[in-house]
Amino acid sequence: MARKRNVWEIPVGHELTEMDRRILEFQERGKLVPTRDLIKTPEQIAGIRKAGVLNTDVLDKVQEMIRPGISTLDIDKLVYEYTTQHGGIPAPLNYEGFPNSCCTSINDVVCHGIPRADDILEEGDIINVDCTTIVDGYFADASRMFVVGGKTQPRWQKLVDVAWECLKIGEEVCAKPYVFVGDLGNAIAKHAHKNHMSVVRDLCGHGVGLEFHEQPDVEHFGHKGTGMLLVPGMTFTIEPMINLGHWQVCVDDDDPTGWVIVTEDYEPSAQWEHTYVMTENGVEVLTH
Repeated sequence: MARKRNVWEIPVGHELTEMDRRILEFQERGKLVPTRDLIKTPEQIAGIRKAGVLNTDVLDKVQEMIRPGISTLDIDKLVYEYTTQHGGIPAPLNYEGFPNSCCTSINDVVCHGIPRADDILEEGDIINVDCTTIVDGYFADASRMFVVGGKTQPRWQKLVDVAWECLKIGEEVCAKPYVFVGDLGNAIAKHAHKNHMSVVRDLCGHGVGLEFHEQPDVEHFGHKGTGMLLVPGMTFTIEPMINLGHWQVCVDDDDPTGWVIVTEDYEPSAQWEHTYVMTENGVEVLTH
C-alpha cells in the first residue's frame, strides 16, 4: 500500500523536536500536514533567496521600461536578456510548451499572457508581469502589477490596490508559523468580497524552490483550519488573482497555445505575487 502524502514521518533514531511534536499533534487531529521532503534545508533556502534577488532585479528592470507604446514582446526580451546575462534561467521558457520567458497579462487576461510583438501597451492599461527565475537550480517566483502611463480609470486602480492589499493580508496571516493555507485564503477572500470583487478559484499559489511548482497548493479562498499546515522551512508563493467582476475564468479562444486565461465577463483582473519562506518567526519575503 502506498503511504499517504500527508504523513509526517519520524526517521529511525531521530530525536523528536518541538516542530515534530507540533506537527504530530495536528496530524493526530486529522489535519493536512506537510511531508518532511517539503522542508528546505538552510542551504536550499539560501539558494532560493539568491534566485529571489535576481528575480527582483528583473522585475525592477521591467518597472523601469513599462510605458505606452512598447510591446509585451519587448518586455519578454528584456527579461530573457537580463536574466541570462546575470547567470539565471527564465523558468517559463519552454515549460510545458510555454513559448516565452515571462507572462504578460493585460486587463482581462488573468494569467499566463503570452508576450507578442503586436500587443502594444496603451495609456491606462493594467498589466501583470510574472517572472520565475532559476539560479544554480533553485527557483523564485514573483509578479507585479503596472499601470501603464501611471493612471487608469478609478475602478481599475482600486482593483490593483485591493489585489495588493490581499497579498499583504495573506502575509499578515502568516506572521507566525503553524497556520493553515485555508486561514490565509479565508482572510484574502473576505477582503476581496468586502470590496465587491472576487477571487479566482481555478488557479492558486504553490510551493516553490527546488522545482517550479511544488506542494502545497495555496488557494486564496476557503475555510479556516483547512488546507496544508505551514511550518518552518516551507517555501511557497502567495499570489491572489482578484477579478473586478465574477470569479469565473476560461482559456482564451484566440490563444492557440491553450495557456492564456481570461475572465469570462471581460472585466479586468489583477495579481501580485511573492515567494516566501516560513520561519519560526513567520514568513520572510524572498522576492522583494
